Amino acid sequence: MLSEQTIKIVKSTAPILAERGVEITSYFYKSMFEAHPELLNIFNHANQKQGRQQTALANTVYAAATYIDQLEVLLPAVKQIAHKHRSLNVKKEHYPIVGEFLLKAIKDVLGAAATDEIINAWAEAYGVISQVFIDIEEEMYNQANWEGFKAFKVIKKEEESSLITSFYLQPSDGSNVPTYQPGQYITVRLSVEGEQYLLNRQYSLSDAPGNEYLRISVKKEGENPTTLGKVSNYLHDHIGEGDEIDVTAPAGDFVLDTTDAPLYLISGGVGITPMISMLKRTADVQKDRPVTFIHAAKNSAVQAFNEEVDEALSKLSQARKYLIFEKPSEADRENNRFDAEGFLDEEKLKALVTDTNASFYVCGPVAFMKNTIENLANIGVKEENIHFEFFGPSINLKEYQPA
Repeated sequence: MLSEQTIKIVKSTAPILAERGVEITSYFYKSMFEAHPELLNIFNHANQKQGRQQTALANTVYAAATYIDQLEVLLPAVKQIAHKHRSLNVKKEHYPIVGEFLLKAIKDVLGAAATDEIINAWAEAYGVISQVFIDIEEEMYNQANWEGFKAFKVIKKEEESSLITSFYLQPSDGSNVPTYQPGQYITVRLSVEGEQYLLNRQYSLSDAPGNEYLRISVKKEGENPTTLGKVSNYLHDHIGEGDEIDVTAPAGDFVLDTTDAPLYLISGGVGITPMISMLKRTADVQKDRPVTFIHAAKNSAVQAFNEEVDEALSKLSQARKYLIFEKPSEADRENNRFDAEGFLDEEKLKALVTDTNASFYVCGPVAFMKNTIENLANIGVKEENIHFEFFGPSINLKEYQPA
């Protein structure tokens, strides 16, 4: 338990953390990596370069200051972050390092404003908060199919669209394929030629559980893989059938509920991957559940899994599919391959949503999710009925503004 004085001091720092949080976290990461470069084997370098990790941590620190006397409010966010930590193999011995350099960053950036009283209060608060993470993550490690990274062999590589390729994986040691919940992800770790450190990326499992393989479906990101898309490009261009990659056990709390409530699966671009898992699982075990599958893509050339979607929907007694193409091709128009042109806006959602008490799952690019979540709220869907997954650091979608 934190003392009343500590709580009062930490809460008093919230305004300056809101103002200078990213400055503090940017300094934190820089100084920590200089002292402990081995941690670069864990962190996503692309998120660092784009400032996403710094923004995510700044939001987390600000939230901790604001709710230091009501940490239970933060528990859902803590669990989501803990899943990512477990998937990246973050361990309890890393937390003292983070604490040391976070306190140093606060003191060095704020200077005289960071009094000994403030630093001591934050040290006490960090001890409590870090222990919450350690305890939750320890439980997750105990529940995981295995600890750390495990070698899987690519048994099949299949192109799904002009941008997305699927990789079918089996344990190299011949052990059983792990079970998982629809919507969960794994971390892939690669040693890429020319890179000093290992590279980690998290990818949704894109098929229903219960198969003799795990499947990830990867979008080839960026035209210049030296700055964006190093891992996705390497997977597309250099990893083939018979090759091995290291992965962690399935993780994540963006998982399909098993209620009978009508289900809306809403995705943009490669955000379709967890939705495929959810859709196929529903088609296998809840054939009478009403399902509306909504997907937005640029056009049919980049759209993936159309045949799989149709096959799964055909097994359901109450199913609808709605495709929105931003820039349909002439062939798309001639063959009626889409239902609407442009973007998934509030007007389209209002026409599609017949039950605002349904379960809504949203996944896709940040701007797509932000707009879709806001539009769902505008048409009367309650916050607790909207579930979403953001690939990357956990950030506040309502406040995030892409650079």
